[in-house]
Amino acid sequence: MLKTRVIPCLLLREWGIEKSIQFKDHVYVGSPINAARVFNAHHVDELILLDIQATGQGRGPIREIIAQIAEETCMPLTVGGGVRSCDEAWKLLQAGADRIAINTYGVERPEIFREGAERFGRQCMVASIDARRRADGQYEAFTHGGTRGTGRDPLDLALEFEELGAGEILLNSIDRDGTMSGYDIELIRRVADAVKIPLIALGGAGKVQHFAAAIHEGHAAAVAAGAFFLFYGRRRTVLITYPNDEALAGAIGSDLVRWKNIEAPTKE
Repeated sequence: MLKTRVIPCLLLREWGIEKSIQFKDHVYVGSPINAARVFNAHHVDELILLDIQATGQGRGPIREIIAQIAEETCMPLTVGGGVRSCDEAWKLLQAGADRIAINTYGVERPEIFREGAERFGRQCMVASIDARRRADGQYEAFTHGGTRGTGRDPLDLALEFEELGAGEILLNSIDRDGTMSGYDIELIRRVADAVKIPLIALGGAGKVQHFAAAIHEGHAAAVAAGAFFLFYGRRRTVLITYPNDEALAGAIGSDLVRWKNIEAPTKE
């Protein structure tokens, strides 16, 4: 039986956290260090840290931030943003990351997944795919923080990255990002049913029932969210929190298992 992870995702802008709606209208939320401490106190399964400035500035995530979070917490960290080489990935792993998420450079040079899998093991390589539904109803993958269309179907990219060595897919819906209106179940199920590696659903969660839908209807192996863990109420008051096991298990079902191992499970 797969173990279901429920993962906060933080968008880093230098030493701060920001949250967006459909990759626009970014709002400052607070300190990533403080947020990580709160999540660690709640025994969170895992934490995703994505540096949203890194690609545009031609750099990787700020390693000092990753190192400080890793030093003060005990949860596995998936880190992404502007990673362009295995050497840079290695520096992040040395700083305390457990997995490396690659988005833009994975499209530009997909061989990085094979190189990373050979060097670190495929469980370290996460293929991050940002997808948007076009006017014709088809999905398209975007890079550079959702600003550049690739002309590629996210399903085709996921299959390619899996074959090259990615150990997990992080699939984010740009349309649902920050809306708290629920995941794009059609998108999630379409990709999850086609790949053999676990898929993390991201974009749209506003209540624990949305997690259940992504898992049971979308067939995701794990769920991630940002606004759900950072805001409270219609006015989106900042409140960094995490549901207790009873609330999660009540919505998701008996397949909720607290997962502490950094090695990703595989689908049968």
